[in-house]
Amino acid sequence: MCGIAGEIRFDGRGADVAAVARITDALARRGPDGHGIHAAGPVALGHRRLKIIDLSERGAQPMVDPELGLAAVFNGCIYNFRELRAELEGHGYRFFSDSDTEALIKAYHRWGDRCVEHFHGMFAFAVHERDSGTVVLGRDRLGIKPLYTAERPGRVRFASSLPALLAGGDVDTCVDPVALHHYMTFHSVVPAPRTILTGIRKLPPATVRTILADGTTTDREYWSPRHERRPADTGMSAADWRDAVLEALRTAVRRRMVADVPVGVLLSGGLDSSLIVGLLAQEGQTGLKTFSVGFHAAGGEAGDEFRYSDRVVAEFGTDHRKILVDPARMLPAVDHTIAAMAEPMVSHDCVAFHLLSEEVAKSVTVVQSGQGADEVLAGYNWYPPLAGVPRERAVDEYARVFTDRPHADLASILEPEWLLDHDPSREFVAEHFAREGATDTLDAALRLDSTVMLVDDPVKRVDNMTMAWGLEARVPFLDHEFVELAAACPPELKLAHGGKGVLKEAARGVVPDAVIDRPKGYFPVPAIRHLEGPFLERVRDAVTDPVAKARGLVRGDWLEAMLTDPNTQRTNLGSNALWQVALLEMWLQERGV
Repeated sequence: MCGIAGEIRFDGRGADVAAVARITDALARRGPDGHGIHAAGPVALGHRRLKIIDLSERGAQPMVDPELGLAAVFNGCIYNFRELRAELEGHGYRFFSDSDTEALIKAYHRWGDRCVEHFHGMFAFAVHERDSGTVVLGRDRLGIKPLYTAERPGRVRFASSLPALLAGGDVDTCVDPVALHHYMTFHSVVPAPRTILTGIRKLPPATVRTILADGTTTDREYWSPRHERRPADTGMSAADWRDAVLEALRTAVRRRMVADVPVGVLLSGGLDSSLIVGLLAQEGQTGLKTFSVGFHAAGGEAGDEFRYSDRVVAEFGTDHRKILVDPARMLPAVDHTIAAMAEPMVSHDCVAFHLLSEEVAKSVTVVQSGQGADEVLAGYNWYPPLAGVPRERAVDEYARVFTDRPHADLASILEPEWLLDHDPSREFVAEHFAREGATDTLDAALRLDSTVMLVDDPVKRVDNMTMAWGLEARVPFLDHEFVELAAACPPELKLAHGGKGVLKEAARGVVPDAVIDRPKGYFPVPAIRHLEGPFLERVRDAVTDPVAKARGLVRGDWLEAMLTDPNTQRTNLGSNALWQVALLEMWLQERGV
């Protein structure tokens, strides 16, 4: 787990090494254990290292293989790198380190950009071919690892975070009107390749981008889960699916134990993280470190779920740390959390993950986390209403249950100059629903959520908040083979028992029934959900700041009404509407935009 950066020039000039150094330095929190720059004419690569595999300097990056004529920077982990190494050694390759980065380099030399199809893991990387000048960028199937780009005439830069590219300078920082529309309607998600800033884009998940020396660029999507029934699964009973899901998850959890440092678990007390703990216990893990976070109640809302995590700790005898956040830390944590965001993310869970990660990083460097199960196994409450909906009504129904507000409502919120004469968010959903496969409406919704919403909300949230403290988070529910299995599973088995039915059945006998049958929870941060006191004043300061007024995103009458009554108006999924707007403005101000 690291931070990567680079510049590729096509105008005959050498790469701006100083700019790459600034970008790389801005990634220091992602990689506190080492840094390096490699420059070769028009290409420069930068790296910040978090030592997880091969703790020696042989695993340092940028990694250069002069024999093969390749240089690479890599962020993430290839869990099957040892199996790949054995296979590549069989083809005559010689290794000088024990790192997965070197396995990536050799795999690229052997298979070209199709090397990604051999990887089990989370990754973003750049490989530079010395002799041809070609650079290949790649991102993992579920977009667990980020990769942002900024183009100008004659060059392109890339980095693991958007703010790092800003540190390099010469970026168009105007707000992208289409991205703003997505942010305000599509549950604050801005799908790739856009970001909220016009001058910065992100490589889509499951994509390899080949950039030739003359700047010619091609993208190839190398994976897409098919949300439809597979002929090979014909005749499988509910019990067969239960067993298959459990075994696939067991394999995914086992893969994510690959490390040269201890691995812990973020234990919320919900089914997903509890099941990870249970499977690790079955694998023979002892002394497993687990961590839970809670907050003081506010607005009549409880702020912790310790009673459930305590049950799991008692069942498996983990080495547990329960973190109850002092209210005095909450307000400063809001600004620290926003500073850690690569893109604005409205979920109050971000604050919880940021504070939790700060404490966890004092004990371990790697954790497993339960993100992704709801999106791939239909755990949210907006999925049951989509079951059986005819495809001609699918987009309307999805928009009704998921999007923050109708397109028409933006006219009462945004200033006229930001209003669009079309609905790009609805068009985006319609385009995805129209793609081949996923003939069932629920399947189409799960495909969209697991490949788009999941990537740019829960997964990005976990990556940003953990990496702000040099902590690597691994997500077994997003093992691509597990996702493929879940995509093929009949919708009725996923919807059973109030959602994630097949997973609940798989969990019986592994974790206590009380954890399986409990009401669905979340990371509650009451002080953010219910704005009052100093939190409301922080919001007021942001949205009335002269910079915000000059930017002119939001209508004054709407803002005045929201500040008068800050907690009534919410999005379709319950987010505070004022917080949504304020969070965006605070993020832009944090970036100096």
